Order: sequence, then C-alpha cells, then structure tokens
Amino acid sequence: MRTRSTPFSVTVALACAAIALASCSSSSKSGSNASTTTAPSTGSTQPRPSGPVADMSKQLTGGGGVFLGEGSPPDLRADGYVQREYEAKGTATSYKIVGSLTNNGRWKFVPSTTAAYRTRVLVRAPSDPSKFSGNVLVEWLNVSGGVDANPEWVSTAEEIVRSGDVWVGVSAQRIGVEGGPVLVKVNVPGSNDAGKGLKKIDPARYGDLVHPGDNYALDIFTQVARAVRAGAGLDGLKPKHLIAGGESQSAFALVTYYNGVQPLTHAFDGFLVHSRGAGALPLTGGGANAGIQDAIGRGAALFRTDQDTPIMDVQTETDVGSILNSYIARQPDSKTFRLWEVAGTSHADAHLVGPKNVQYIHCGVPVNDGPMHIVVKAAYHDLKTWVDGGAAPPHAPRLDATPPTTPLGQATIRRNADGIALGGIRTPPVDVPVAALSGQPGPVSSPICLLLGSSKPFTDARLKQLYSSRQEYEQKFAADADQAIAKGFVLPADRAALLQFAEPDRIPS
Repeated sequence: MRTRSTPFSVTVALACAAIALASCSSSSKSGSNASTTTAPSTGSTQPRPSGPVADMSKQLTGGGGVFLGEGSPPDLRADGYVQREYEAKGTATSYKIVGSLTNNGRWKFVPSTTAAYRTRVLVRAPSDPSKFSGNVLVEWLNVSGGVDANPEWVSTAEEIVRSGDVWVGVSAQRIGVEGGPVLVKVNVPGSNDAGKGLKKIDPARYGDLVHPGDNYALDIFTQVARAVRAGAGLDGLKPKHLIAGGESQSAFALVTYYNGVQPLTHAFDGFLVHSRGAGALPLTGGGANAGIQDAIGRGAALFRTDQDTPIMDVQTETDVGSILNSYIARQPDSKTFRLWEVAGTSHADAHLVGPKNVQYIHCGVPVNDGPMHIVVKAAYHDLKTWVDGGAAPPHAPRLDATPPTTPLGQATIRRNADGIALGGIRTPPVDVPVAALSGQPGPVSSPICLLLGSSKPFTDARLKQLYSSRQEYEQKFAADADQAIAKGFVLPADRAALLQFAEPDRIPS
C-alpha cells in the first residue's frame, strides 16, 4: 500500500509549543462490550471494564492511497511488514471534570455528552504472523502541523520492526480529519495540504469520515484500543500488551488520558510519553479543537501515583528548559514511573524532520542532529519488558538545571564551557563532541526553529585541544558508546547506529 507524505507535516508535527510562541489561536460493532479481563503481568489486579468498542470492519482503499505526515515513508515490504488502513466508527462519549485538575493528577472524569464518529486507523504489522511479539504500540497521531503525523513511529521504527511489534496510528483529533487552523506555516513542498484534513485531501478515500470534536478524542482512543485488543485490524494476530504512545502535543494528551481516563478504562498496559510539557491537553466542548496553548504557561500536571500502569517519560533539553517547561512537572521515579532526560537533544531534530527536509529549514546554524531516537528506542524496549513483568528501566540522572524563580517560570539548563548541557543521559556526541549539540535554538527566532535546537561546530583550534588524533577521537567515541549501553540507555542492537554519529573527518590532521 502506497503512503503519501509531506515534508511540511514532519517539519512542524512537533510544534505544539509554537502555538504560544507564535501567538496563534486556536472488531466488534459499536456499542458492543469487550470482555472484562485482568490488567497486564506487572502485578496489576485491577479489572479492565467492558465498554463500547470501535467498529473497524471496513478497510479504507482507493483514492490516492494512505495519507500520512511522514517525510520519509518506510520500505515496509523490505522490513517484512504490511500496512492496512481502516475506518473506525462508533458513538463516543466526552468527559467532564468533577472538582479541579489538581497538581497531583488525581482527577475525576465522568461521562458527559455522546456523538457519532468515523475516523481513520492505520496498522503496520509483521507480514509473517509467527514473528508477532504480542506487543502493540498505539500512537495518538500528532496534528500540530495541520495533518496527522507519526513522530513516535519515526523514533521507534527500528525497534518495532526488529522485535515484531505492531504499530497502530489513530486519527484521534479533529484537525487530522476535518481540518483546521495551521499553527505553524513553513513554505516547503506539501505545505498546501496543511489544515485541510483527510476528507478534503482525498475525498474518494476519506470523504465519509466524521470527527465530532476533540472533547470525544479520549474515548475514541479508548474504543480503538479495545477493538485492537480484540484483534480488529490485525488479521488474526492476538495482542498481549497494548502500549499508548505519543510525542509533543500527543504526549500532552496522554497526560490527560492517564490521569483522567485510564483509571476508568484500564485500556492500556503501559504509556510511552515523549516530549511532554508541564501541563496536560485541556478538555474541550462544543466540537472544538483542543487548545494546546491553554496547557502552556499553566501549572504542572504530574502523573497520578495511585495506578499500577507503568509510564516511561522521555524528555529532551528543549522540553525541560524552554516554554514547554517540563522541569516543573518533574516527579520522582517510582514503581510505575521513570523519567529520562537526555542531554544534547531538542524537541524536534534532523532525524525527526528527515534528511530530505532539513534543506528547507534555515535557523542560522544547523539544527540539532543528536541521537534522541536511539535513546527513545531503548526507553520503548525497556517499557515493553517492564509491562511484561520484567525489570524496570534504569533510573537516569536529571539534567542539571537552575530552578525557575517564579512558580511558572522557566528553568535554565546548566552548561559547560562548550555550551553542552550538564547532567542527564549522556551519549558520545555530547561526551566526545565535535560540536555543541543543544536544545537551544539558533539565531533565527521563527517558531519552528525554537523547537529544533542547534548544532554549533567547534573550531579546529578547539578540536586540537580535545583530541590528539582521529584515532584517539574514535577510540573515545566507541568507549563512550559502550558506556551508554552498559548503563542501559542505548540498546546493544543500536551500537552500530550510535557509532555512525562519529565524525572523525572533522578532527584536524
């Protein structure tokens, strides 16, 4: 199945913070019940209540093929994977809050209104059923760029494929289906599709879809999860564990889901939360789009600690020390929570943008080209082990930061003389550097550049101070890679990929 893509969508898919910076405004039949089961083998004994299940019996075909904000579509056939696309339909319920959204995340949601929906679900699965691991990563697709995009797949694809996991992308939010305001505009090929929504981009394929508003997105996500757990869209595969995943705006949504909806549904066995800000995606009403700007600049929303569903929270420098301000949402590791903060990383980077699309981004210096995705793959791998009753992920040092001076102020990342962050998870490009990789932006102050960090090359004079020869540089780089693997923050299977970040040709002769 052909997947169309647009460079624009990947470039800005993670631009949730730019809303505030740019001052923008803003398979069973439906209604049937899944059987009650026991939650996963992490020691949980909480029941998984029955509830409405999305009808995913209709496969989407025709038109121009699958449309997804993916700058570099994978060669799924070469990976031994197949792709199928489905309509998910049903009647979704919105939620309202009882009391207030307290800092500790112990929120009480109750059902409110209902509305019919028809949305899109994309499935990527091993073509050989015997290779299926039993794990399903269900991604809340990101709509910050005006189209559905899949940054969590982009970060974890190698781990998904080599493990035999299934990936499911859910068009959970209204903009992806119906269209809406484009929060960040970038003049690159494909940008004309931003804000249209699937229905207008390809009426022949998606014209029957209907999204009633983001106040129903949380329950749509639940209903799709129930359907997938029952085998919908999986061509006979039987899942063992469902993990919810989301990056940036979608990570904000997962904070809301975990605190308000997971206690009611227990629909997921684990959560991979990637690049969240301090707050949570707000509830909406009246068919509106969720306003991520309402979550930025407000108080912290911690993950509640009275549940037994594991959370893996992975953060970049930009997330901790910029307007996203996840510093104020830090919380201690626990029996169900791990926080990893990664030095030398940015909210979006060259890997996420894609090698063909970096040429369209002009931030005054090269954008961050760090190995954030390699650490995210380790986080996802460890979460799967944890969910299956194995060892919890290792504890990680926090980034070294100066606390904000006001309750909602921004923390400041402490740096060495080269401008490289102190503390946090370390990788060879920051410990054996040839440039200052940073979550701080370059000199161009456009909204997208504020999220892409920077890579500022060292002078030859500085490189000569650091390394006597290319051989010494390569030896130090390899040793540091092995140290990151030994600490559990990089997978042994990714050693070769990490070593590819070495740049021995930069070292003066």
